Amino acid sequence: MNDRRMFLKLVAGAVATSGQVRPAAAFLQAPAPAQRAGVIRKSVLISMLPKERSYAERFALAREAGFEAIEMRTVTAEAEAAAIRQASLDSGLRVHSVMNEDHWRLPLSSSDPDVVTRSVRGMEASLRNAVLWGADTVLLVPAVVDAATSYRDAWTRSQRVIRERLLPLASELKVIIGVEEVWNKFLLSPLEFARYVDEMESPWLRAYFDVGNVVIHGYPQDWIRTLGARIVKIHLKDFNFDRANGRFAWKNLGEGDIDWPQVRRALADIGYSGYVTTEVSGGDAAYLKDLSARVDRFLAGEKPSVEVKQG
Repeated sequence: MNDRRMFLKLVAGAVATSGQVRPAAAFLQAPAPAQRAGVIRKSVLISMLPKERSYAERFALAREAGFEAIEMRTVTAEAEAAAIRQASLDSGLRVHSVMNEDHWRLPLSSSDPDVVTRSVRGMEASLRNAVLWGADTVLLVPAVVDAATSYRDAWTRSQRVIRERLLPLASELKVIIGVEEVWNKFLLSPLEFARYVDEMESPWLRAYFDVGNVVIHGYPQDWIRTLGARIVKIHLKDFNFDRANGRFAWKNLGEGDIDWPQVRRALADIGYSGYVTTEVSGGDAAYLKDLSARVDRFLAGEKPSVEVKQG
């Protein structure tokens, strides 16, 4: 049996046996069993864990650091996908989300039908990964505005492809597509982001909000309150922008320009329940434990970093 057939067989088994997959409409109406109103859980992106270690070791390391879940990336090899599923089961850490891999290299907004078709195939693989691993969401960068793609074309093309070629499968598999705002010259305000989601008119299309990506031109607490219940997942990272000298840098949580207590207050205002996933530099066990503690302080309404007293 070839890899593709075996992969689909694994996914079919996961659909039949998994008790974790729920319709997106249920997430809009009530929290999943593992979530109560206002409960926020800590997750770490798989790319932050040591790549030289096995998946079993990486999942165990994340658990020891205090994280409760993992966000994976798209995997097409059957054996690797199976190893990830087993690592999740053995560690007790849920794979809650899958980050699609092809949306930058192969944007849905391209005018080239072949590029779009390959991008759709990548999303199909991501959605099937989600079912196999028990995740409820796949992250998608919906479009890229560039010299060859106008803003209007990025909007209409991406919505058409998502509506016609991705949402039917998402609905069938009961996996939410979470569109993210990134540095792609697209969805540049919270009002536009909300409109983009609303125009899709589907419970299977929601917002994956990245706190750090909007700091250069907005305030994450404003975006959170505007997007409200549209938000299905959240990425955490910090950002520093030196406007006087035109320099910027990604930072660890609490070391940039974000007003973290205000962000936490905004999440409370909208009653957010679900996962927040750290998307910062990776590191060793000590670094990951410190990062986990920073998330704890943020969730407690405090500044994530701790000032070291001199003398």
